[in-house]
Amino acid sequence: MDRLTRDQAAIVGAFTGVLCGPFQDMHKYIEKIMGGAVFTHELGNRNTLDKIQDKARADFMSIIAQSEGE
Repeated sequence: MDRLTRDQAAIVGAFTGVLCGPFQDMHKYIEKIMGGAVFTHELGNRNTLDKIQDKARADFMSIIAQSEGE
């Protein structure tokens, strides 16, 4: 598999909770999928993290499917 793009790294970070690229990219992606502002202190809340993971799941699985196709 090739190196992750910045968008892919943001998705992986949002889904797994492991930062894989610039924080601002992940934060922008999270705000996009959550439909509005998400403050950094909210990222420490389990309920918020579960919602983020649920909303990022399809994008994350798309990355996995692409890597399996290579």
